[in-house]
Amino acid sequence: MTKIDDRYGPLQLFIAGEWLGTEGRVTEPVLNPATGEPVGLLPHASAADLDRAAAAAEAAFASWRRVPAYDRAMILRKAATLLRERADHIGRRMTLEQGKPFAEARLEALISADIFDYTADEGRRTYGRIVPARVAGMRWMVTREPVGPVAAFTPWNFPAVIPARKISAALATGCTMVIKPSEETPASVIELARALDDAGLPKGVLNVVCGVPAEVSERLIAAPEIRKITFTGSTGVGQQLAVLAAKAGVKRATMELGGHAPVMIFEDADVDAAVQVLAGAKFRNAGQICIAPTRFYIHEAVHDRFVEGFAAAAEKLKVGDGMDPATTMGPLANPRRISAMQGLVEDALNHGAGLRLGGEALGNRGNFFAPTILTDVPDTARIMNEEPFGPVAVTARFQSLDEVIHQANRLPFGLASYAFTRDTATAQALADRVEAGMLGINNVMINMPETPFGGVKQSGYGSEGGTEGMDAYLVTKTVSQS
Repeated sequence: MTKIDDRYGPLQLFIAGEWLGTEGRVTEPVLNPATGEPVGLLPHASAADLDRAAAAAEAAFASWRRVPAYDRAMILRKAATLLRERADHIGRRMTLEQGKPFAEARLEALISADIFDYTADEGRRTYGRIVPARVAGMRWMVTREPVGPVAAFTPWNFPAVIPARKISAALATGCTMVIKPSEETPASVIELARALDDAGLPKGVLNVVCGVPAEVSERLIAAPEIRKITFTGSTGVGQQLAVLAAKAGVKRATMELGGHAPVMIFEDADVDAAVQVLAGAKFRNAGQICIAPTRFYIHEAVHDRFVEGFAAAAEKLKVGDGMDPATTMGPLANPRRISAMQGLVEDALNHGAGLRLGGEALGNRGNFFAPTILTDVPDTARIMNEEPFGPVAVTARFQSLDEVIHQANRLPFGLASYAFTRDTATAQALADRVEAGMLGINNVMINMPETPFGGVKQSGYGSEGGTEGMDAYLVTKTVSQS
């Protein structure tokens, strides 16, 4: 029998307003990545559960879409207040299932509350317009209406913030949702749903299901009740789900997929400031962030100075269990990530890269990997072409603006990018020419509730966050009246 960690608590499905436990259902253990030991038992939704969740979302949509935006916002705001009150509890559950330091997990709970608040207000501003008619006596109106029940699929790296974006935008615009969180980190989404339930969300508006990912996604996407899907995860899985959405009836899809963020550090950059900003951004969440700075293209005049400063900052990190207050970098999410890091580092070294720091797994328990810096990595190495999604930074030297922009745009991904320069002409050229959904110049603050989050090329399509994040959940209707 799987022992449940008292700090973690039981896991449940949430369907049609009912909390459903493990009784009579297939289950799987949720593991603590810091120890490899189970902390809870997750029930899987049966085919009947999935069908019921989709039907509940459709039934609730008929009334939820008619609830005034003001009243929908009040529920989201009340849920946000509850999330803030429960931030410690949510943070503990998140750290136990995902591994990030408790301070980061608690902050993620608070950011989720901010997202709920911001989106609640934006839901009250999904305006239509009146178009001047060409014919006397006619009125042309453009209205925006909720698309309908949504199926959402979210990953394990930010188990509260990413679902919060999707849930809040859907609910604020009048849509309903069935969400499947990662089976590795289900508790965080369950806590979001519990806050909304306690805030008075009508039954069936939000449903939470878990199970074998391929089986759940195929059944939900094919369900006739579902009119839109939203997915955050790898490019490969996103491509598969986009095909399923097209085959299921050309259903709307928002895809937030992988990246491989370039960082361009120019000769005139404030190198010391860049070191401090980028070290924090790179190793936060053990590098398991789709917008983490990863490919460091550094002007040859400052390359060695930056690397030494960056290594010194990385060496100060304390790797350990996220529940330890002294820990500043937790474990990787699962053993697969350790194998991936080892393979990428070995390949880079075989291609002639230099190892400045780290490069190895740590300890004999849990999924710990040392902060790693590889220098002068050639384009032929896998890590220059595949997103590492871990605590590994790679560097290469450049000489000219055109050269580094070419390198930044070389890959088929275009999610996040960063640059450090004090020259306004250079900054403008980067803004005009870098192919990415988000670009941070002299900072890494590209992801806020008020700003759109999304990529180009194989990093996906559609945005979450900002006013643009509401558009994915709305359809446009033209009304001609005479």
